Amino acid sequence: MKVLLTGANGFVGSHILNRLRDRGIPMAVLLRQGADKRFIETQLPHLDLRTGSIGDAKSLDAAMEDVTHVVHCAGCTKALRVSEFYEANHAGTRHVVDAINRQQGRIQRLVHISSLAAAGPAPLDKPALESDAPNPVSDYGKSKLAGEREVQNACKPEHVILRPPAVYGPRDTAFLPLFKAIKAHVSPRFGGGEMALSLVFVKDLAEAVETCLMHPAAPGKVFNVASPEIATARLLADEIASQMKTWTLPLPLPTAALWPLCVLQETASRLTGKPAVLSRQKYAELRAPGWACDPERMRRDLGFVCATGLKNGIAETLDWYRQQGWL
Repeated sequence: MKVLLTGANGFVGSHILNRLRDRGIPMAVLLRQGADKRFIETQLPHLDLRTGSIGDAKSLDAAMEDVTHVVHCAGCTKALRVSEFYEANHAGTRHVVDAINRQQGRIQRLVHISSLAAAGPAPLDKPALESDAPNPVSDYGKSKLAGEREVQNACKPEHVILRPPAVYGPRDTAFLPLFKAIKAHVSPRFGGGEMALSLVFVKDLAEAVETCLMHPAAPGKVFNVASPEIATARLLADEIASQMKTWTLPLPLPTAALWPLCVLQETASRLTGKPAVLSRQKYAELRAPGWACDPERMRRDLGFVCATGLKNGIAETLDWYRQQGWL
């Protein structure tokens, strides 16, 4: 076995790389010229580094020489223009699938990292099942669903699709502003703080990828990859505050107030040229009734459960932020 990993230098990709390398699996990684390698520097001497991008067919073909499995983790989670979501998450996945098919059967399996956003929101009393009809509410979610369709309809070798919800853990920047706000004694309460949230600790997601690379019952299926423990925004903030041993004042952010915040942040992003988490696209996700999913299929079919609970996951994340001077 030799695995090609796209997006290896990112938050999730770097943890997948660590997990597979720790298991002694030979790895090749596809990285853009000049890509930020800070999360994988210690791994670089042991990697087969291949330069290129998921938008370049020639470099994809070269990257897939002598590999037997592909983990496609590269994608776009925030963008200045809506088209960027589709270029990376839809067209980019199509290019990966096309390149796999050109290998004439040498690639044995593709593990594709999608997102719960492709399925759409779901409340606590009816968490999303993989069998539910998808209903994405943002262009990010729609582009991830389009990528799934490319895998399902066109990929000739075995393939597995993983749908993680919000991912947190060491190296994550998306949840960092929440930790910083709580350090400043402010506890943001989006929509009252009661939105149901499925979460997954990044190392559990990496272990799920390893499982789906190997398990004979994985191919042809879509799996929600999440902790069985469903939280709320309030519970998440309270756990962070408890572990930081600090007091906070709640900052109610009603749904109606989120729209101008998202518009302001999007305007600032366009001025600076740096995409941010908050945008009009993100507003559609923030106003949803919940982002809960049921991970039972993965437990039932593969015997895999995301074992890290919120308390332990927050503790490890907080410790890493402090060690790195991020907090």
